[in-house]
Amino acid sequence: MKLIVQIPCYNEEETLPLVLNSIPRDIPGVDEVRVLVIDDGSHDRTVTVAREHGADYIVRHPENRGLARAFRTGLDACLRLGADIIVNTDGDNQYPQKDIPRLAAPVLEGKADIVIGDRQTWSISEFSRLTKLLQAWGSRVVRAISGTSVSDVPSGFRAYSREAALRLISLTSFSYTVENVIQAGKLGLTATNVRVDVNPQTRPSRLKKGNWDFVKRQGATILRLYLVYEPLRTFFYLSLPFTLIGSLAILRFLYFQLFTEEVGIGRHVQSLVIGGTLLVVGFLLFILGVLADLISANRRLTEEALYRLRKLEISVDESALDVEYVNTVRDAPD
Repeated sequence: MKLIVQIPCYNEEETLPLVLNSIPRDIPGVDEVRVLVIDDGSHDRTVTVAREHGADYIVRHPENRGLARAFRTGLDACLRLGADIIVNTDGDNQYPQKDIPRLAAPVLEGKADIVIGDRQTWSISEFSRLTKLLQAWGSRVVRAISGTSVSDVPSGFRAYSREAALRLISLTSFSYTVENVIQAGKLGLTATNVRVDVNPQTRPSRLKKGNWDFVKRQGATILRLYLVYEPLRTFFYLSLPFTLIGSLAILRFLYFQLFTEEVGIGRHVQSLVIGGTLLVVGFLLFILGVLADLISANRRLTEEALYRLRKLEISVDESALDVEYVNTVRDAPD
């Protein structure tokens, strides 16, 4: 049983030693613990610090590509390295690495595919009241959409089974946290929580440039993923107001024509025109939903083919690693 702790980093030379030095290397039920650092185009000594403080592998992006891509690069590298369990943590020392064994335990026992560290955000003093409310509201929306019970969706302290890492794909470039939870629910993966503490904040978040920016980006991610995985339901809801209002307008026209003494179609023709137009719009939106659902079925086949391809690539020869993606510490350039 091999566990790899992956750490996406961007200019983390000051805090990375704290993270690397506190990662437990002896975990019950795990034969081998290794550490992978993903350098996302850092301009400081992140790579050198990673080497000096015991990282086993380093992956480097030539330029900054964002957290979501760094995370996906890390998963791919861990799979190529033969990981059975992958733990993701941050390079800013936000999470206590002593909780890694507790985080990995449900995956190790076969009880979960994804385990998310619940930071208990209501107790974090650095978070404003508005931030706490937004975090709670956003997590509730994601739970409703995904059908999971994850209580702290934005938490990046996570453990993944090998199966989950093979199944998950990246559709957005902003953040992987919301995306993974929604995908887990739609793909039938089991996601659960483990309560963890948090360390004192070492720096402001680089991912969040303000509450409004965070809500806007995460909201767009949620909407996009819901549309991807529930296209027919989405377009049905969009068509419903047009269909209902159009039907009421048509019924209004029929009422005046059939049950009043007024004669002549021209007296209420505006209701007929408006109602007919709205019904056509509603019908077209519903047809778009049907077409999108057919495309979604094809996407599911593509996802299954991609999963099988990944599995085949890794099973062929896990020792034949592509140095473009994974470099051992001793060979990684400064």
